[in-house]
Order: sequence, then C-alpha cells, then structure tokens
Amino acid sequence: MKNHKLLSYLLISLVILIAACSKKESAVNISEDILINQIGYPPQAEKKALLRIDADEFSVKNTAGETVYTGKTGEWKSWELSGDSVRLADFSDFTSPGEYVVSVNDSVQSYPFLIGDRLYSNLADAVLKSYYFARCGVDIDSVHGGMWHRKAGHPDTLVMIHTSAADGYRPKGTVISSPGGWYDAGDYGKYIVNSGITTYTLLLSSEMNKEYHHQQSLNIPESGDDVPDILDETLVNLKWMLTMQDPNDGGVYHKLTTKNFVGFVMPAETHDQRYVVQKSTAAALDFAATMAHAVGVLQANGMDELAGQAKESAVKAWNWALRHPDVPYRQPEDISTGAYGDGLLVDEWFWAAAEMYLMNGEKEYLDLMKDNYSKPVTPTWNQVQTLGVISILNSDKRNKFPEIEQDFIAHVDHLLAKEKSAPYVVSIDKFAWGSNSDVANDGMLKLIAYHLTGDTKYVASAQNDLDYLLGRNATAYCFITGYGSKSTMHPHQRISSADGVEPPMPGYLAGGPNISVMTDCNPDEVSRSKFPAKSYADVECSYSTNETAINWNAPLVFLVSGIDYFDATR
Repeated sequence: MKNHKLLSYLLISLVILIAACSKKESAVNISEDILINQIGYPPQAEKKALLRIDADEFSVKNTAGETVYTGKTGEWKSWELSGDSVRLADFSDFTSPGEYVVSVNDSVQSYPFLIGDRLYSNLADAVLKSYYFARCGVDIDSVHGGMWHRKAGHPDTLVMIHTSAADGYRPKGTVISSPGGWYDAGDYGKYIVNSGITTYTLLLSSEMNKEYHHQQSLNIPESGDDVPDILDETLVNLKWMLTMQDPNDGGVYHKLTTKNFVGFVMPAETHDQRYVVQKSTAAALDFAATMAHAVGVLQANGMDELAGQAKESAVKAWNWALRHPDVPYRQPEDISTGAYGDGLLVDEWFWAAAEMYLMNGEKEYLDLMKDNYSKPVTPTWNQVQTLGVISILNSDKRNKFPEIEQDFIAHVDHLLAKEKSAPYVVSIDKFAWGSNSDVANDGMLKLIAYHLTGDTKYVASAQNDLDYLLGRNATAYCFITGYGSKSTMHPHQRISSADGVEPPMPGYLAGGPNISVMTDCNPDEVSRSKFPAKSYADVECSYSTNETAINWNAPLVFLVSGIDYFDATR
C-alpha cells in the first residue's frame, strides 16, 4: 500500500514536473515571426508589433507570464519587398512601465522589451560615442574605451601628394601633414565627401537638440570641459577636414588613403604609405558648405578663432569651385579604395550656396542657390540639397523662403503617407546600399518637421523608423551593435574584426538589407534572400549589408537623441 501511494506520488510529481517544464519551455519559445522594438517604448509612444502569424488576437505578458493586455490584430498585408505578410498588433494604449513580451496563442512570444521613461539615453550615448572609437591617430585607452582599447595607428603626419593631386606648388611625392579625423567605414580611409554630410548632421543635432546634448556625457577625453561632448567629438573631424585644403589655391583633396585596402588588422599594425588623392569640385563644395555652417556653431560656443579659420577656408574652397566648376573625381589606376564619385553636382552647388548665403548674406550666393534649387529628398552622401534646405529653415531667413518650406513639409508628408500604407509601417520603399541610413535620415527629417510645425504626428512617425532599426523589420535584427536581443555581431569593420574582443564596439549602425551586391560573400557559404527587405547577412564578408560608416551613424545620432529628448520633455 505504501509502495502504491509512493508510486502515485511519483507519477503526480512527474506530471507536475512535465507541466512545469512545458510551461517553462513555452515561456521561452521566442518566435522571430513576432517583430518588436527590442529595446522598448516610452509610455506615451505608439507601440506596434508585427506578426508573421495569421492570428486574430495577441496578448502582452509580463515577466511572471501574466497577461496584462489583449488586443485584436490588423488585417493581413503582404509586402513584395519582403516576400511575406504581416498583421499589425497595436498596444499603444498600454502604458504601464515594466518588462514584457508580445504573445500569440500563449505558445510563442517576442523578444522581451521595456516600457518606461528615457529608454534610449544609453543608446543615444553609444551611437554618438561610436565616433570616439573611430578616431584616427590616437590611442583609445581603457579609461574611455573599456574592453575596446587599442593603440593608435595612422598618425598621418607624413602623407604624400599622389600624382593625381600634384601641381606646381605641391609636386608628386610632396609630404604634408593631415592628422586626426575618423576612419570612414570598415576601412581606414578618410574621405571629404562623406565627412561633409556626417560633420554637418552632427553639428545640426548639436543645434536642434541643444539642451539634450549639453547634459550628455560620453566618457571621452574631453568630457567635463565647457563644450558639449557632441561638439568636442565633431571637432575631431572638422579640424582634420581643414588639413585637406591646399593652402595655395583653396582646393580640397578628395580623400586620404593607402593605394589599396589593407587587410583586417588593427590600425597600429598597418604601415602602408598614405596619400591625398585628387582635388574635386564635390570635395570643395561639400567642404565649403560644412565649414560655412560650422561658423555659427563655433561662434555660439565661444570658439571665435576656429570660426574665423572655418569662414576663411569656406570662402577659399568656394572660390576654387567657381574656377573649377565641374571636376569630377576619377579613380586613378593605382588607387582602389572607396571612390565616393559623384558626377551630378547641382545638389552640392545648392547646399554650398545656401550655407555661404547664410554665412555672408551676399547676393551672389543667393542667385546661385536659386539657380541650383531642386525639391528636397531624403539626403545621402551624393544627394545633399536637402541639407541646404534644412539650414535655411532653421535660420533667421526662414520666412523669406515659404516655397522651400512647403516643399520640405510636402516631402515629409509623402514619407508619412508611404508609412501609412506600408505593411511594415515604415517609410522606406526601396533598399539601396546603406538602406538603414535611409530609414534614419527619414526619421531625422520627420523630427525636423516637428520642430518646424509642432505637430507630434511627425514624432510618432520617427518612432516607427527607430522601431524598424531596433528590430521591427523583416530580418528581425536590431541593426545597432551592442543593443537588442538579436543584434549585429559581425560587422564588416576592420577594428571589430581584428581586436580580439568578441562583442563588437557598441553603437554602430549596420548598413542593412539590399540586393545591390549578392556575391560579396561566397554564395555557397552565406545565403541571402532575394527579397530586398530581407537580404542581410550578419557576417564580416558582407560589406554590402553589414559594413558601418560615419555617415550612416550621424542621422541615427539625431534620431535617437531627438526622440529621447522629446520623451524627456513630453
């Protein structure tokens, strides 16, 4: 009898144990068919998940597995760019702080996420501090760099004039000094054209999110001085850009690189000769625009001497461009590093003319600005007219250009219209190289529209762009290193690949899905989707989808800082 009772007890215990294990297994049965912002949402923000599961209902559960919210899903929508269909799960009216998952049928759940105030503060610091880790020619010490400390490489004090850049003042082989700046992307080059849009965007965030950046501390060597850390970091690259101008004629060298890409080794281990390569009109105009815009920022921060230098350099570069109005960059036969070639310069002429006009107010700049105007688009390194538009609309001359403001708002409203009809609730509808930066730039433009109009619909739409980058996308990746449950781990970036540290340096935005190049990795070893929105590979070899770049992080700095600032002041 006792044995029978013992056997019954054991059987009951076994059933309970199996049930508990099943419940535990269910509790951790994460499905990437439930797409979520993997960091989370401010309480008052819209909160949307996407389900690639054909379910009519969904629930939100807390860490104890308790259902705290239930809702109906939206209609089933297909997206030709992702090759799949999704339903919308909207729980915007749930505002209780805490940690949660979205669950379907009590059997599968999303990655965890938070609801709470100031969720993006650490992220905002990290995406900006990524530039510190990209500094060229200085040690990254353990005090400021943590486990990602490294020795300096590329002092760039003995840079040669390449044949393509030679002239009577500086013949081939002349040695110049051009230290500082940031490594541009996954390689160790420094490029003026890409530095222009990057430096401008960071200066813009320092102006438009001024109060936010004044209280931000990144733990960089300059932290604690009288200058906001974002400006301290931006000056690292601005001062390097100044060294790329030929003092004799005002022209600007297009780039500073080795002749060929070096291997995946640390900066201190590379010793190939570095060169400045060719002067180009695009470099001169981007340089002039950036320097002209910097003048006001520098003056506002008490840096009058540097502001004067920037102003003088802008004028010299502008005058060189007037004398050489159409000198495209042509890659020399013995150079194989990034080209950043741009044969259409109307947008560069507009941006530079706008910034020069805002700096000097002279009619010659206004006339050229009007002659080269085209309607705003989402900016990229080779399409920069919208940068000039933004500067005009944030200046004291805004009221003189109502048509330009109408065009800007019309473009942003068009982005909102695309988002409204998109199954994935995002404005992007084409996937170019660096597609994630297009999403970040869309979000930046929406926040600028909010600054201009005060309409919070633009902030809500920018939140959707951030949600996309943080995991609510067709790949289910959080595309920012160091953040999210499933984030980019193997970027195409030499330092992260060679530093011997398993986690990549945090805060870097991966380029994102596209089908521009499908053979950057061996197709037999790395499978890529044929659908543009899904065609992403988190592997080092995939330079077309997984590289990082300074111009991709810059709008992300603006986007994350702007949304966190809005949350803090809501």
